[in-house]
Amino acid sequence: MQHEMDLVGRARKGDANAFEQLYEAHFDRIYRYVVLRVGSRADAEDITQQVFVKALESIGSFRWRGVPFASWLYRIARNQIVDHYRKKSRTETAPLDEARTASTADPVDIAERRLKLEELAAACRQLPETQREVVLLRFAGGLSVAETARAMGKSEGATKVLQHEALKKLRRILSSISGDSDG
Repeated sequence: MQHEMDLVGRARKGDANAFEQLYEAHFDRIYRYVVLRVGSRADAEDITQQVFVKALESIGSFRWRGVPFASWLYRIARNQIVDHYRKKSRTETAPLDEARTASTADPVDIAERRLKLEELAAACRQLPETQREVVLLRFAGGLSVAETARAMGKSEGATKVLQHEALKKLRRILSSISGDSDG
């Protein structure tokens, strides 16, 4: 945490290398959160880049208030996702785009991972907003229960209940997608 506080302090003073380190430390988690919210890899890449552009533009106004730097990034990401949907209006989300992979990657493995990600994204879209937010912050974003509670403005107990209910519902949804139910 102290290292991150130092990086943020240096980035606030215009140190590009410090901001680059923050970007590298948080990009994957923010991207996973965004892709599960929007369902499109291309849109998620664009939105995630916008998150970090906004963060760079606003880092001077960032203040430590007992909330991790990542929570600030997730709040920016949430706002960017809302803007994205406003712009797209009621357009249906596109399937996940092809992943940019190294030529040595196994195409079957890539396809299986893409299918699982598509199923998970579709299942998450069926959850109520607060349950979806808990699942994405906890598992795509990698936040703890306490960090998730702070990011959502809820108690830890309420966050645990939301997570429990969301996971129960996700199991039902995913089992029906995979054909394990009578349908």
